[in-house]
Amino acid sequence: MPTPSLLSRRIAPALAALFLGLAGTAAAQSTYPSKPIRVIVPFPAGGSADLVARTMGQKFLENTRQPFIVENRAGADTIIGMEALKAAPPDGYTVGYAIGSALTMNPALYSRLPYDPAKDFTPVMLVANVPLALAVHPSLPVSTAQDLATLIRQKPGEVFYGQANVVSKVATEAFARAAGGKMTEVAYKGSAPSIQAIIAGEVKVTVEPVIGLLPHVQAGRLRALAVTGAKRSPAFPDLPTVAETGVPGYAFDTWHAFLLPANAPREIVQKLHAELVKAARHPDVVSKITPLGLEIVAGTPEELATRAAVEREHWTKEIRELGIKVE
Repeated sequence: MPTPSLLSRRIAPALAALFLGLAGTAAAQSTYPSKPIRVIVPFPAGGSADLVARTMGQKFLENTRQPFIVENRAGADTIIGMEALKAAPPDGYTVGYAIGSALTMNPALYSRLPYDPAKDFTPVMLVANVPLALAVHPSLPVSTAQDLATLIRQKPGEVFYGQANVVSKVATEAFARAAGGKMTEVAYKGSAPSIQAIIAGEVKVTVEPVIGLLPHVQAGRLRALAVTGAKRSPAFPDLPTVAETGVPGYAFDTWHAFLLPANAPREIVQKLHAELVKAARHPDVVSKITPLGLEIVAGTPEELATRAAVEREHWTKEIRELGIKVE
């Protein structure tokens, strides 16, 4: 058996290495951020999520002197980007910009989802609510959401809607169910081709973020019937909600959020959250994001975790009842 002095000689270097490691980690956290931050956006460049991430990133750079480098990892209903975030080290230098459906709907829609939304990420900040609008081609003889509900009950399956992603698919199918009718889906690869399709009259109905529809509504190329959320949108203050116009029980909201990989140190989360809140609430950022129709929240990690969990349970039940599956 080793003598006490021999044990101390063996243990002392190990303890020293451990303490040096802990000290190094603490120092790294205390100086965070000390190098550029990679931000994974699971959408192509130019969309609203990309624009918000870049706008906030510019203010983040001004405040911290560290670049916020956006990396667009688009595809597969955000799954490619979310999987990349999951695989990153939880050191605070890889951040994910997610939309609500990645955490709340994808688990119910995909039987082989390569990430667990409840276990593989660390919530940082609920950035903003993203209002959606129910819109139709002007040739469709409806003026309100209730008119559309009546039409799809009278002519089940005869009205075609454009589907750009899981959000528009679930939102539109949920509307048809609440209305007691049925529409026929036509899938497109993204919001831009879906909106062009309805402008051309290939489909007659769509649910898309307000920002994508607003210029076409203002130009008379589309008719907005209602916003899908539980309350009216500042971008469309005169546009009622679907529920207000005679389809009770329907409300569909989505949102944007910042995440880190699982097991990110609490101190890193707190520092990143504080800097992101500062950026989100700066007048320069607000003046650029608000015209997009987004409603800035800048919520806490706890608020984000709670909202994701509540909505995940809700949409798991709804999607099962709607019978929607994506493979």
